[in-house]
Amino acid sequence: MPMKLKKYRIGYRTMKTAAGVAIAISLAQLLQLDYYVSAGILTILCIQPTKKKSIRAAFSRLVASLIAIAYAFLFFEGIAYHPLTIGIMILLFIPTLVTLRFADGFVSSSVILLHIYDSQNLTLDLFVNELSLMAVGFGTALAVNMYMPSIEKKLDDYRYQIEVMYSSIFSEIANYLRQGESDWTGKELMESTELLKNAKALAYQDVENHVTRLENKYYHYFDMREQQLEIIERILPKITALPVIVGHSHLIADFLEDLASHVHSGNTAYRYIGKLQAVKDEFADMPLPDTHDKFLAMAALYQVIEEMDAYLEIKSSYKGFKSAKPAIA
Repeated sequence: MPMKLKKYRIGYRTMKTAAGVAIAISLAQLLQLDYYVSAGILTILCIQPTKKKSIRAAFSRLVASLIAIAYAFLFFEGIAYHPLTIGIMILLFIPTLVTLRFADGFVSSSVILLHIYDSQNLTLDLFVNELSLMAVGFGTALAVNMYMPSIEKKLDDYRYQIEVMYSSIFSEIANYLRQGESDWTGKELMESTELLKNAKALAYQDVENHVTRLENKYYHYFDMREQQLEIIERILPKITALPVIVGHSHLIADFLEDLASHVHSGNTAYRYIGKLQAVKDEFADMPLPDTHDKFLAMAALYQVIEEMDAYLEIKSSYKGFKSAKPAIA
């Protein structure tokens, strides 16, 4: 079976890495630093998918490298510049980084350690040289990683797709309540679950790309929709298990059809909470069931009303976007 290759492409992170390495090495050469090529290695190790991760990586690697210099002074200058000394030192150095939660800085700190070992003498000039390499390497990585392409358009696309899915689901439920049968496969439920999973992951990435922002309106929005989806999934078994279609079914179908045509990102839940209360009042005024099946159907439909009340309460606690997609209202 032939191996299937991935499509060849150059992403923005690859381009930033290439540019960062070139800039770091050029600066290190311009400053006439020893081991100037290592500035490129340090830059590579600090290029991360998001701004916050890049800052955390630079800090972690800087601290780990400073600890490495301290270990080098104790072991190399205190014992000997010998391969066995390196082995013993690393045996103690790694647990130290793990304990201090700087384990991800081990590779970059090892670069500094090997420079000192290669020089066979930890002088002030070498110390300054290594600090300069770190400043150039980590600093370049942070500089190039400050540019992150906007992903708001993708997030908006997810938002609109989810709203269309929810609208379709409510329309299908309303249709079933009227007809008592449907050929709906329920694919929108599975698609909504997958969309929400991908959307929340992307929204979290957006949070990580804003250093000073503590909250993200998209992440809260998708989290709110995820909670609503759980309620929709609880409603469906109650609908499909109705023993008969009663007049109350059409009452709820009318409400769901109205809701289906007004699924959007603004917060207008208060309007539908009022409409749902009107449905409850009308529901209570309708004739009592005269058969056991009708009684079961009414009981199930009332549970659906209560679930929809919870659905709207979730939305009412959400601030909402300033604008919604015009086509959806």
